[in-house]
Amino acid sequence: MHTPDESAVRIGALAPLTRPGWVEAGQHLLAGLELAAREVNDGGGIGGRPLELVVRDTAADPKRAVAAVEELAGLGVAALAGEYHSVVARAAATSADALGLPFLCTSSVLDALTEQPTEWVARLSPPQSRGWRTYADFLLGAGHSHIAVATQASVYWATGTSILRDHLTARGGRVTELDMSALTPAALCDALAETGAKALLLLVGHPEPAVPLVKAVRRDQRLAEVLIGAPAGQPEFAEWATLLGGDGAGIPFLRYLPERLTPLGARVGTALRERLARTPSFVAFEGYDTIAVLAEVMRSHGTDRKRIAGAWPSVAVDGTRGRIEFSRVADTGVWQWARPPIQVVDRDPARPDRFRVLHTGRDTPCPKS
Repeated sequence: MHTPDESAVRIGALAPLTRPGWVEAGQHLLAGLELAAREVNDGGGIGGRPLELVVRDTAADPKRAVAAVEELAGLGVAALAGEYHSVVARAAATSADALGLPFLCTSSVLDALTEQPTEWVARLSPPQSRGWRTYADFLLGAGHSHIAVATQASVYWATGTSILRDHLTARGGRVTELDMSALTPAALCDALAETGAKALLLLVGHPEPAVPLVKAVRRDQRLAEVLIGAPAGQPEFAEWATLLGGDGAGIPFLRYLPERLTPLGARVGTALRERLARTPSFVAFEGYDTIAVLAEVMRSHGTDRKRIAGAWPSVAVDGTRGRIEFSRVADTGVWQWARPPIQVVDRDPARPDRFRVLHTGRDTPCPKS
């Protein structure tokens, strides 16, 4: 039985580690968090005190996440870190704000992460509006102005569809929605053929129904020229390649990595590869950077919750993907890393285990409020 170290500085870690959560993403996130925590402790901890992660599985359930935040706050954690699913992270952030618990969100992208502006929450991943506009620019540059989107009911997918529609319409394009609550994969193919769109974006869950949809479209000769896209990043993970093989290649997605990792990032990437026994995703690097930031804040400002939250504006940490500094960003309500890297990437059809960078977001900061 594990006996907690009463002298430890404790950080609550949220991640989807069981279904219906995206388990592989949760595993990558946790690997990054744990690697960084181990290195902090190898370097003397926080003022000589060990850093301990208290991990809770959210299973992609907002209610479960809120219960975990409340439990962790009661356990006396100094801060919260993590979470992958945007709707879950929003619930956790709202709870952390209400409890006065600093939360450094790792991977959620919903612009409005909290219902009202808060000093308690900061975020590493870019707002959805910035990432998905970058993706829309890639589509336009590739000659796709009429886009079909296969959608499911979710605030995340609905927001993504709205961002794409606004950005494309303003540039002469259009978006046609195909509601997957009413369509089988075969019916989706029929509807897509009728639209005449030459690009289909999968704004749906993984593996169901994303994997059957890809298989159906790939096998329909009417749709041989259709580009399949997955802006939410499903093809990033090994499970995608395992389930789809060559069918999963050539499907562009958003990834939050720079053209070149920093020297720290190169070293961390090697360590993550060993830990995961596979190529680390951008989510693993986000996890590492999250703990690196929190550790530096606590070394400089102490472990009091108010002092941690008050330190967001002064953060300046060299992470795996660039220098991390926070600012207030319009329409988010939280402290935001102003320049997270954004790429549009796919798996190379000739080598599905390798990635090709197709488009890079401009190195401009998120708009300040």
